[in-house]
Amino acid sequence: MEMNSELAFDTGGPREFPADGLPEVAVLGRSNVGKSTLINTLVGRRNLARTSSTPGKTRRIYFYRVESASYLVDLPGFGYASVGRAERDSWRPMVESYLRGDRAELRGAIVLIDLRRGPRDEEYSLLEWLASEQIDTRVAWTKSDKLKRGEVARQAEAYARDAGLPAQNAAAVSAKTGAGVGAVADWLRAWTGVAYLRADGGAFRV
Repeated sequence: MEMNSELAFDTGGPREFPADGLPEVAVLGRSNVGKSTLINTLVGRRNLARTSSTPGKTRRIYFYRVESASYLVDLPGFGYASVGRAERDSWRPMVESYLRGDRAELRGAIVLIDLRRGPRDEEYSLLEWLASEQIDTRVAWTKSDKLKRGEVARQAEAYARDAGLPAQNAAAVSAKTGAGVGAVADWLRAWTGVAYLRADGGAFRV
C-alpha cells in the first residue's frame, strides 16, 4: 500500500521550516548509510526520497509529509561525503538550527548506522549530543542483510551495549528484505500516531 506522501519542503534554514505544527521525526546518519532507502521503504514508494550511489547528495533538509499528519525529516549525511570539508562544515549550523532548541514539533530522531561497521567517533558524538539536547533517539542498524543471521544479533547487541542503548531503542534493519522495519514503524507510530504498513497492507517485520 503506497502511503500518501510527498516532498513538502526543501529547506536551507529555519525560515523555510514548516510552521503547521505537525509532528516531525528526524532521520540522521553517515552519508550513504541508507536514509533515503529506508524512507522509501516505509512509505511504499521507490523514489520519494532521492537516493544516490554518490555520498553527500543530500545537502539540504527535506521534509516528507506522510498521510497529511506528520513529517519524516531527512537531514544531510555526515562522514565521507564527496564534497569538500568546508562545504560539509557549512551544513552543520543548518542541521543544528533544526535539532537544537525548543522545536516542539520534533518528537524524536532515528540515527542510522551501518551494522557491518558499527558506530565510530562521529556516531558516538552524535548520540551524546542528541541526548544532551533531550531529543528522544533510536538507532537503526542498517544493511543487516549483508551479514549472516547469527552475526546480526551478535553485532547489534554488542554495538548497542557499547553505545549504552536500551534494547528497545535499537533494531537491526534491512530495507531490502524488510527485516526490522517493523521496529522503526512502531517508533514512528508512537511518536506521530501514523501507522506505517507494507505495500500489501500488512505490518512490517519486527
